Amino acid sequence: MPALSRLFRALSRFACLSLLCVPLVSGALPAQSQKTQDNFGAVDAIVQQAVDQGKIPGAVLLIGHNGSIVHLRAFGSRSLEPTREPMTTDTIFDLASLTKCVATTTAIMQLIEAGKVRLNDPVAAYLPGFAQNGKEQITVRELMTHYSGLREDLDLAPPWQGRDAAFNKAMAEKPVYTPGTHFAYSDINFITLGFLVEKITGASLDDYARKNIFATLGMDHTRFLPPADWLPKLAPTEYDENGKMLRGIVHDTTARRMGGVAGHAGLFSTAADLALFAQELLSGNTLLSRLAIEKMTTPQTPANAQTLRGLGWDIDSPFSTNRGELLPVGSFGHTGFTGTSLWIDPATNSYIILLANAVHPHGHTSAIISLRARVATAVARALALSPGEEQKLRLLRITGYNESLMAARRLHDRGGEVKTGIDMLEEESFSSLHPDPAHPLRIGLVTNQTGLDAQGRRTADVLARVQGLKLSAIFSPEHGVTGQLDTTGIGDSLDDATGATIFSVYGDTDAKRRPTPQQLSGIDILIYDLQDIGARFYTYETTLGYFLEAAAKTGIPIFVLDRPNPITGDYVQGPIADAGSESFVSFGSVPVRHGMTIGELARFYNSERSIGAKLTVIKMQGWQRGDWFDSTGLLWVNPSPNMRSLTEAALYPGIGMIEAANISVGRGTGTPFELVGAPWVNPTALASYLNARNIAGVRFVPAYFTPTASPYAQQRCGGVNLLLLDRDSLDASELGLEIAAALARLYPADFKIDPLATLARNQATLAALHNGIDPPRIAAEWQQSIEQFNLKRAKYLLY
Repeated sequence: MPALSRLFRALSRFACLSLLCVPLVSGALPAQSQKTQDNFGAVDAIVQQAVDQGKIPGAVLLIGHNGSIVHLRAFGSRSLEPTREPMTTDTIFDLASLTKCVATTTAIMQLIEAGKVRLNDPVAAYLPGFAQNGKEQITVRELMTHYSGLREDLDLAPPWQGRDAAFNKAMAEKPVYTPGTHFAYSDINFITLGFLVEKITGASLDDYARKNIFATLGMDHTRFLPPADWLPKLAPTEYDENGKMLRGIVHDTTARRMGGVAGHAGLFSTAADLALFAQELLSGNTLLSRLAIEKMTTPQTPANAQTLRGLGWDIDSPFSTNRGELLPVGSFGHTGFTGTSLWIDPATNSYIILLANAVHPHGHTSAIISLRARVATAVARALALSPGEEQKLRLLRITGYNESLMAARRLHDRGGEVKTGIDMLEEESFSSLHPDPAHPLRIGLVTNQTGLDAQGRRTADVLARVQGLKLSAIFSPEHGVTGQLDTTGIGDSLDDATGATIFSVYGDTDAKRRPTPQQLSGIDILIYDLQDIGARFYTYETTLGYFLEAAAKTGIPIFVLDRPNPITGDYVQGPIADAGSESFVSFGSVPVRHGMTIGELARFYNSERSIGAKLTVIKMQGWQRGDWFDSTGLLWVNPSPNMRSLTEAALYPGIGMIEAANISVGRGTGTPFELVGAPWVNPTALASYLNARNIAGVRFVPAYFTPTASPYAQQRCGGVNLLLLDRDSLDASELGLEIAAALARLYPADFKIDPLATLARNQATLAALHNGIDPPRIAAEWQQSIEQFNLKRAKYLLY
């Protein structure tokens, strides 16, 4: 077990589990917990009031923050009938639907990491009997996000018994909604996933979970089918159909008929054990890699979904009331019908566990929903780090998924503006370059107008003034050293300020886009300092690749001065370029939106393409993966003539991907990449069609425009003006697909699909468009290769 997990277990056992050695009844807290009692007095009062008013018999509340359990208390009674028993903090509860997350989801994610299951595979690939009654194409992802279209639960009538009967009923189910189109919470999804775990592993779900999840974390009081010696600590639920109080027997009728072990319900646990599990998701990598944890706890629902679900986990849906009013949408959790809930917030490094047997003794549960919300809100307020924190968290609650994560990180972690690679080089007095005043090192600098330090000075000017360095040559990429030219006829020149020769590495042939041996002759160090835009077909990335190759061939060390990915490093989207399709607009097999900084991309290319250059990346300080460029405090400088705003950069991975087709994307207007059209397009028809698609994050306004650049220079084009409403919910590459599919459907005689290959570089995507496949389905297919890419990408990330 990694040290962090061991440390947390030790700390939590020392700080809190000592409380469990002596059962705590309502109101009894040890002296050392007085501070937390004061901090969370308002929270305790809310739970105690619910007990006093008879809304719940009792509860256990546990709050974790910054790696420690900061509050643990029991309230009311464990049992009211047939005898009254006080609640204790070590009470074992029927978790109900928390089973879905703690056991089944974790098991599925482990199988995905092991390569034994793929998210976008049809379930029928693993359970052939599932391929009936319209379920042939339902995927594992759709089960885990509740987008399968299956109904809430298996029929209970006529009576049936046994796991085989449940399996046959699940296999025979028929969707009530078209799969992939509608969120419908369904126990059948996780019943099926439980069977899938058993089919792949050859073990029962309870055996697999006990050995691979609970034992691994030391969750000693978590399991299906609790043994008889646990009975005194088990919280009863309600009377069954035979008048027997359920205690240690699963409350859910379907799970009970299945023998007590099911993918959707049947798990029993304590607050302390769930704390171990919650902390693992916040900071561990014992059960799953950090990449897998991020995957399952971030939105995995379709791009146009109004309901945000992760894989198994709830993020923002009608069921996520236990998030409260203040915790940001970037947090995640789940509830259980019996009265249990768990909510985890990475932004504040906190979790809230509220376990109640709310159905005891007669099945009334309505009060628990509002209680969870009030508790979460009060906890968020109690954990506030400053007087203004509550207001900030309330703002996060409504600003959208990733913006909330980004802003929360800034609230707690950032001490100032981002320092780029050149700033860090200056701060260290250029020691990484080993300047030698006696024998100045000759520098070849790849840069343009974006190469500026925090004071607005050109990187070229900064380096030229360093003793022990000599700026010998400047290499300018597409658009020239000032970034203003939109032509291939860029010649060499002289930099007036430094006297260095400016060599153009952009032209109409591959040879003109690479540095020549003559240009590199006499260069001791190559330095790359360009602001990238975060999209594969932006040519600065290929220029980087060409200089890595040149550096490897000549043995010249190359330094990349890192800069932010302006459209964040959180998202990886779009088709991956086919192997063998390399070109000046596609240096490597990466997705359109790769989610890497230019330094990380250099590391990726250098290793994955076996270039072998002597590469050093000068890291930034203060940049975080969720940061958009407007969070960095850096000055926006147009990286190219038609990239004039962050809005255009956000749209570019999609609009740029389709611009090789016979359409205008607004080049030659005041708002490139915010307009799409052609002389043969009816603006109203196209806008109406696209708005009806409910594409997340963007709306379309019909417009006419006359570009001054090709295609259709000086021709009046009908089309749409794109309004970016929520950049974090937008999948720009899928947006490009939607526009291409709309044009193909509305104007089949005019729109040409094949030229899209120039920038998409993915033949399967073109074939799918030709065949009229729905864009969300095409985008879902990208995910299979993206998941494999992300495993490679993770090795090269610096932030």
